[in-house]
Amino acid sequence: MEGTMTRGRARLCIALLVLLGFALGASEFTVIGVETELAESFGVGLERVGELISWYSAAYAVLTPVLAVVTGRFRRYTLLLAYASVFVAANVVMTFAPTFELLLLSRVLLGGVSGALLAVGITCIPELVEARRVPGMISLVYAAFSVSMVVVTSVGRMVSHVLHWRLVFVGAFVLSVAVSVALVALLPRSGATDEPATMRDQASLLCEPQVLCGMLVFLFGVGSVYVFYGYVTPYLEGVLGMEPMGASMVLMAFGVMCFFSNLLSGWLDERLGLRTLLVCFPVLACLLAGLWALGDAMPWALGAVLAVGLVMYFLCVPCVSMFMRTARRRHPKALTLASSLEPTSFNIGIATGTAVGGAVVAGPGIAGVGLVGAALALVAWGLGAVTFLLDRRRNGSDPEAG
Repeated sequence: MEGTMTRGRARLCIALLVLLGFALGASEFTVIGVETELAESFGVGLERVGELISWYSAAYAVLTPVLAVVTGRFRRYTLLLAYASVFVAANVVMTFAPTFELLLLSRVLLGGVSGALLAVGITCIPELVEARRVPGMISLVYAAFSVSMVVVTSVGRMVSHVLHWRLVFVGAFVLSVAVSVALVALLPRSGATDEPATMRDQASLLCEPQVLCGMLVFLFGVGSVYVFYGYVTPYLEGVLGMEPMGASMVLMAFGVMCFFSNLLSGWLDERLGLRTLLVCFPVLACLLAGLWALGDAMPWALGAVLAVGLVMYFLCVPCVSMFMRTARRRHPKALTLASSLEPTSFNIGIATGTAVGGAVVAGPGIAGVGLVGAALALVAWGLGAVTFLLDRRRNGSDPEAG
């Protein structure tokens, strides 16, 4: 690392990658705090605004692994240039879109390129820090993504209420330009991770049954939360009767809970491994069902909302550890694909949950999102049990199997 660049420049590159995680999160979550304003400005229903989240996530989920597999022979810096250019262009379209259809198109472009851009950036980390620090730096980049949810949803709600919702999009656009230009200028232009990998080298990982089942855990587990969270602002204001500024404060507190949820996920993985899935989903199902049962009863309903944020990321690190462990042992050239499975699966869950939530909002009504989310959490519980058994069977008594 220090042999190819100065220590100061390497630290700056790491800081830029952390900022990239924040910028990607800002572009993704910028619509969550302003759903009501978007519906009014474009003359569409809330369920259609939910498509801005679900279509983004669907594009992210589909194209991230596809691009990882089919671009394995290209140089990393070439991909960085291409992905950063599309990322900035999509933010331009999102910021100034005159119609809902164009706004939706920009979200698809953003989702399609964001995961690939993050994956390319992360492959630089082993060349910027010592090997022992690589996992911590990768975790820091993903933590920045979670922090962006705290800042963007809460601050965006306040800005849209006091000024205008488009200013929230302008902020995400300016950040995307600044980060992209800096990354292209400063990141190393070649390195060990430029070693080519064929499609077969990487795709073989997807033949592992525990990997496929783990991805389904994300689909139903994350989806169970996003049935509710995709419409959290209208839920807080419409069901719980909160004012916009109060809802902003709750969104910030929810994001703080999510941050601690990420930290606890690693703590639980060290102690329980995949057994974490057997514990967290029954708790999550009870909390989501509690939202439906409590209705507008304050402050109990608000407590349940925050508790959902504390639990929602518990599944992440145990599943990521399993993905990476499987790749390292049986498919060593598929580590890049393995590292992309968590954000890919997570966004499949977001897309599924938001779409289901939109159907609930358009049908029975927004008050029912908690009950439907609880049902999906119970499905995730069953899939988590299957994943645990499959992984234990494949890894035998190895203590690293978790």
